[in-house]
Amino acid sequence: MPEYIWGRNPISETLQAGRRVQRLLLAEGVREAPAIAAILKEANRRQVPVEIVPRHRLDQISHGAVHQGCIAQVEERTYASADDILAHAAQKQEAPFILILDAIQDVNNLGSLLRTAEAAGVHGVIIPEHRAAEVSATVVKTSAGATEHILIAQETNLTRVIDLLKKENVWVVGLAGEGKTLYTQANLTGSLAIVVGNEGKGLSRLVREHCDVLVKLPMFGQVNSLNAAVAGSITLYEALRQRAAQNGKK
Repeated sequence: MPEYIWGRNPISETLQAGRRVQRLLLAEGVREAPAIAAILKEANRRQVPVEIVPRHRLDQISHGAVHQGCIAQVEERTYASADDILAHAAQKQEAPFILILDAIQDVNNLGSLLRTAEAAGVHGVIIPEHRAAEVSATVVKTSAGATEHILIAQETNLTRVIDLLKKENVWVVGLAGEGKTLYTQANLTGSLAIVVGNEGKGLSRLVREHCDVLVKLPMFGQVNSLNAAVAGSITLYEALRQRAAQNGKK
């Protein structure tokens, strides 16, 4: 089946990232919008065919999602591997900075975490092949197109991947309520993989047991937990802060 993405920003990011766009579908009457003009300019540069279609056709393709009058048919996504992510970090001459998602099922959480990971300079994100959200058109849109700029690996066995990373001297840190307090006790510098668990169940037992250390966010209010995407994003930026301080960067 054809793979589609929708929304002006995700399509713009996809065109700039170089993933092959097979054709661009525009709703009647949107061609003159400034954001669409920029998309058309890049599509023309890449020789992408453009079709003008009734808006209801786009509604059908997106199953009623907000498409902003444009949909792109793209080549099938090619997932990376954990080895690819390590190689990418080595190529940049940086200590690996990796995000592992243990059965995140909400597409909005996945999109938000991918967006934060890309913004925080993560070298790659690892997701399970089964029983978890995949990188769908909704995820691409929620991530604001960040999915097109970051390596995403889809692995069948997370514990095996964690063991591989540990053999490469990557420190694996899991988010869990019984862990050490993030800001006062957790060292998030050096070669690092942060593991965020499922929205309801948290880290699975085997993944939890394979982590080097567990950390938690300090909670001072009446609510005793945060959304997985929020907790993961805070942890990524605390890691970024610590790593920047270690390297003497602001």
